[in-house]
Amino acid sequence: MTIFNVLTLIGGLAMFLYGMNVMGNGLEKLAGGKLEKIFERLTSNPIKAMLLGLSVTAVIQSSSATTVMLVGFVNAGIMKLHSAIGVIMGANIGTTVTAWILSLSGLSGDSFLIKMLKPSSFSPILAIIGVAMLTFSKNDKKKDIASILVGFAVLMFGMDSMSGAVAPLKDVPEFAEVLLWFKNPILGVLAGALLTAIIQSSSASVGILQALSATGAITFGSALPIILGQNIGTCVTALLSSIGTSKNAKRVAVVHLYFNIIGTLLFLTVFYLFNAFIGFSFVDGVVGAKEIAIVHTIFNLSTSIILLPFIKVLEKLAYLTVKDKEGEGNKDNIEEQFKLLDERFLQSPSFAVEKCRELTNRMGEIAKESIDMAMNICVDKYDKEKAEQIAANEAAVDLYEDRLGTYLVKLSSRDLSAKDSQSVSTILHVIGDFERISDHAMNMVSVAEEKQQKDLNFTSQATAEVKVMCSAVRDVLDIAMEAFEKHDLELATRVEPLEEVVDKIRTKLKNRHVKRLQTGECTIEMGFVFSDLLTNLERVSDHCSNIAVCLIQENDESFDVHEYVQMLKNSGEGFDGQVKRYSEKYALPAKEF
Repeated sequence: MTIFNVLTLIGGLAMFLYGMNVMGNGLEKLAGGKLEKIFERLTSNPIKAMLLGLSVTAVIQSSSATTVMLVGFVNAGIMKLHSAIGVIMGANIGTTVTAWILSLSGLSGDSFLIKMLKPSSFSPILAIIGVAMLTFSKNDKKKDIASILVGFAVLMFGMDSMSGAVAPLKDVPEFAEVLLWFKNPILGVLAGALLTAIIQSSSASVGILQALSATGAITFGSALPIILGQNIGTCVTALLSSIGTSKNAKRVAVVHLYFNIIGTLLFLTVFYLFNAFIGFSFVDGVVGAKEIAIVHTIFNLSTSIILLPFIKVLEKLAYLTVKDKEGEGNKDNIEEQFKLLDERFLQSPSFAVEKCRELTNRMGEIAKESIDMAMNICVDKYDKEKAEQIAANEAAVDLYEDRLGTYLVKLSSRDLSAKDSQSVSTILHVIGDFERISDHAMNMVSVAEEKQQKDLNFTSQATAEVKVMCSAVRDVLDIAMEAFEKHDLELATRVEPLEEVVDKIRTKLKNRHVKRLQTGECTIEMGFVFSDLLTNLERVSDHCSNIAVCLIQENDESFDVHEYVQMLKNSGEGFDGQVKRYSEKYALPAKEF
């Protein structure tokens, strides 16, 4: 084996790993966060959990990715440890699919069908189709499918390159001697675990073993412990991912490790005991890619079936390993909510976008609560406790904006689909609007406090008028928030007409206030307070308009804000009809002067 064979082997490995990564990313983007949403709705039924883990891992081709996602789910509190254990078992079975695909290269036969089933025959066709779709298609889903096809073709080309590079090893006596070391189960397990820990993918390390099997020098006795060790090595990714997480999230990674260690010990013990008494003839037989896939599947499947009834035992073992400190528990505070912004979710951008949207909805609810309380203490009776609650809400909203903004910036640097990229932009704008709405609530608290300190009171006429404007602002805020939460474009189009009505109400109230000043019913000092309140209410309505516009813009890339507003106002009966209905609904009380 020459230096050129070594370079080919390294290049083949690089293409293999890159192809697997491209294919996995394409599958993840094509799923669009749907797989993760299924995880969220997971029941506590262990069999369903295992089947789900099997299905999802078979799709995304990585048990490590599945387990890392589980660590994030448990850390964020959206999944229980008990449910996660079942998924881990299924993930170990699902990851064997890759080995079966790679084993197709070992098919032999002269018929056209068998030849076409070989990856070396059909992967170039997939590559051509994938490249053509990437070049000429503008559809995001088609591009994701193209990435899967190209990734698979690159993966298989890397596999063939590795197999070709190691072929000369069959004539190297030293290589055969090294392989004999791995017949020692301890050395074999350690070698498999180390290789997988380095490349952090059991599918890839099994693929490398399958490539080496092409030399014809690997026996069943040396391959078995290596395969079992590879399952232990894949736990490193989840263990690293659990650093800095909650205790339960760490327990997910620990369960994954214990599951594979216990399975390995059971499998080796049973196998070597039977071999000692019976003497398996195939132990010294040569294994190929297909036999490696069979062993990999039998081990993961049998381990999952055997340990499935002992999920509670594994759970207790995890609790014994990762113990709670005395008095420690899950605190119901705002920091718990921010666990949804888990860095692990950045690997699944569509799902991360949904988590950001959920937190943005919560942020909006807090801002809405503040505005409602602020209107009450401004118009009715001042309440110190409500004023303090609004201040606390403002601090919370500022924290939401900071955490969400930081996370969304990180998310925007990922390989996002056009839809997710637009969603990130929308949420960034909306959190700014919610933060400003909360600021206006604080401004209104200042208005209420000034009224309280200077013993100022609105006239009964002014109070009745302001209440009408407050009702309209509540309505426009409700519509804007519901439109954002439900992604309802029809609701979003109702915001601008109502915002127009709020503007008109403000103008009318200012004019009426001037009349009261002229008749001496109101003082200039009271007028400043009155004007500040109207300004803040009207600006809350403006931010609702911004939210609605962002939502509509998210669904139309050619959308222009100014054109949209002008189009609405010039749309005739549609816009004018809604303005008329809202004007009637929020008609001001008759003037008393």
